[in-house]
Amino acid sequence: QVQLVESGGGLVQAGDSLRLSCAASGRTFSSYSMGWFRQTPGKEREFVGGISSSGASTYYADSVKGRFTISRDNAKNTVYLQMNSLKPEDTALYYCAKRSWGPPGSPNSRHYDYWGQGTQVTVSS
Repeated sequence: QVQLVESGGGLVQAGDSLRLSCAASGRTFSSYSMGWFRQTPGKEREFVGGISSSGASTYYADSVKGRFTISRDNAKNTVYLQMNSLKPEDTALYYCAKRSWGPPGSPNSRHYDYWGQGTQVTVSS
């Protein structure tokens, strides 16, 4: 059983930065890849990016590439999403998730088996 808890969301202005954190329970955090997704009302969950178990490889959606950075600290069982140059279209509920199967950095939400409760990010123009 894995529990994921996101934090760090909030209301910011366009161009600002935020860093989201996702704290995981359990002793096997360093053995699995993680992903970040986001969702707005009425839309499907959208892949934001992913990171391999060691942190050596990262993957990003085109919409955030160059602005968002994913990192992890396996000693703290935490994965981060640094978001810079935020835009109003980045407004969403952001989730972290543990990858269960499929390739690392998979954008398919069905490849992830544990999800956090989400943290809201709102970017005003």
